[in-house]
Amino acid sequence: MSAPPLLEVESLNKSYPVGRRGLFGKHTMQVLHDVNLSVAPGEVLGLVGESGSGKSTIGRAILRLIRSKSQTMRFDGIDLNTISRPQLRDLRRRMQIIFQDPYASLDPRKTIRAVLSEALDAHGLHKGAARAGRLTELMGLVGLDPSFLDRRPHEFSGGQRQRIGIARALAVEPRFIVCDEAVSALDVSIQAQVLNLLADLRQKTGISLLFISHDLSVVRFISDRVMVLYLGRVMEVGPADAVHFAPKHPYTAALISAEPGLHHESRRIRLSGEIPSPLHPPSGCVFRSRCPYAQSACADTVPPLKTVGDRHQSACIRDDILL
Repeated sequence: MSAPPLLEVESLNKSYPVGRRGLFGKHTMQVLHDVNLSVAPGEVLGLVGESGSGKSTIGRAILRLIRSKSQTMRFDGIDLNTISRPQLRDLRRRMQIIFQDPYASLDPRKTIRAVLSEALDAHGLHKGAARAGRLTELMGLVGLDPSFLDRRPHEFSGGQRQRIGIARALAVEPRFIVCDEAVSALDVSIQAQVLNLLADLRQKTGISLLFISHDLSVVRFISDRVMVLYLGRVMEVGPADAVHFAPKHPYTAALISAEPGLHHESRRIRLSGEIPSPLHPPSGCVFRSRCPYAQSACADTVPPLKTVGDRHQSACIRDDILL
């Protein structure tokens, strides 16, 4: 029997109030619509979509950094919807995040020793003489010389800073890490180094990752499964290679065709128009206003995810599209 999921989320919804309060109250903007996902122990789930699709919102909602509503949100058997504040503080040791901007996520006034020690102090870990050994170990895990511990963030390159951010996340020995656009601010060559580092750390520590990115090729490289978002709704989810090489949803196919150098110009799928506003999304399938295969029935109902292959699901009412 397979192990139960480390993380399980059902019907995750998130909305924000917008505008001024009037006669009928504030308007709300729905940014996530009934998102379901699970992450197994040691698994990497890739989350991909254009800017504004709700990727980062999902990561922050799971970590309880923002308020959200869900039918189920369970981590390692613990109900995150009913957990108390003291329990949540203890749980944060097992759930960490790597931020997108390696320049803004480190305090410029503190040495790297202080940055890493702050994480350990927050959870009372590796006190006294054991502290130096743990800091040296962390620097080794991310491929940095321990002599760098007494330097400050401005003395490092972007790639080195992101490695320090990874070390900070690993410091408290988590079981799950949200990588929120962790390589998007880096040069391509540095991206490859950080991706290889994360893949190596996964093998060494058995951590699970929610890897968020707008680049489907990057997500495929590191992920076991991929989930594709559009305007807060899940369009497709399945094994990374199946989603990349045999996409079942037109939006996924359009993302893949836009990757530089992978497709001949004649095979490129060009989407018309702009992403609709979350305040006024299209009826039915939210992608229909840009979909080259849309038909009148697409406006009637929101298409549910249906099975289209082994562990592969797509939210499209049509079965006759050859992508």
